Amino acid sequence: MTAELVGWAVLSGAGLGLGLWLAVVRLPVLRAPTFADRIAPQLRASSTRSRLLDGAGPVTPFGPVERIFRPVLVDVARWFSRFTVGGAATGRRLAQAGRDGSVLDYRVQQVLWCGLGLLVGTAVGVAGVLAGRLSTLAAALLVAAGAVGGFALRDAVLGAQIRRREARMLAEFPSLAELMALAVSAGESAGGALARVVRTSHGELAGEFGRVLAQNRAGTPLRTALGELSRRTALAPLSRFVDGLNVAIERGTPLADVLHAQAADVRDMSKRQLMEAAGRKEIGMMVPLVFGVLPLTVVFAVFPGIALLNLGL
Repeated sequence: MTAELVGWAVLSGAGLGLGLWLAVVRLPVLRAPTFADRIAPQLRASSTRSRLLDGAGPVTPFGPVERIFRPVLVDVARWFSRFTVGGAATGRRLAQAGRDGSVLDYRVQQVLWCGLGLLVGTAVGVAGVLAGRLSTLAAALLVAAGAVGGFALRDAVLGAQIRRREARMLAEFPSLAELMALAVSAGESAGGALARVVRTSHGELAGEFGRVLAQNRAGTPLRTALGELSRRTALAPLSRFVDGLNVAIERGTPLADVLHAQAADVRDMSKRQLMEAAGRKEIGMMVPLVFGVLPLTVVFAVFPGIALLNLGL
């Protein structure tokens, strides 16, 4: 049997086994109802609509296909959550990225990314085996690496979203703090100044301030809402801003001075970060200069002299 036939046989067997496994696992006998499903008829009126079509919103942009496979994806995500740690940490990271979805929705996305990585790894591995460039063991390792790479890539994308959002919030913070200080100096309270900032500003930090204002209007104390903002963003400048604002509200100290000082601190921090980035770029520029430009300059300087010496000889 040739390597091509072996590859196609392995691929066909894997597809057949996966299909049979899905068909057996999804049988009603093996799919035990949850406690919520058992008590649901006693807690709410019966509906002719299937509960399988209900959900918290689309996870993928595939429409009806997602509605069909969503129960399977949710079950796989729940099973996958048993082997992943840090559910609370994942929720905090989603809040830092400004995502409204739950941790389960994020796990479903991770499963989809793992599936895509698995498909890519399988396609590359089968092509390598059929071409004779990869062994069966190397192809299996490539398939596993594709699945792990999909999981790591989704986590890296979330981390990049968090970093970009935090950078935008830090860039918006000095201007919003100065605007809030001007409103307080004009005689408005902390809540009124926050409402004015929300009305006249747009951006990530203005959206967070709008969320704080909505919680305050819903009955949550302003100090508690600001504390949730500090925990949700996990940025040191915002934490200091919230602490200073709470102290000023509690003790009656001049709030405008506190806001001006916070804005100046963030601007100084931005200047320090810019200087540090410039220093790192300067060191990075030494590498092409020393190993690229300098040797070429030496060659151009020394070669004419060597040519003249050869002519003299």
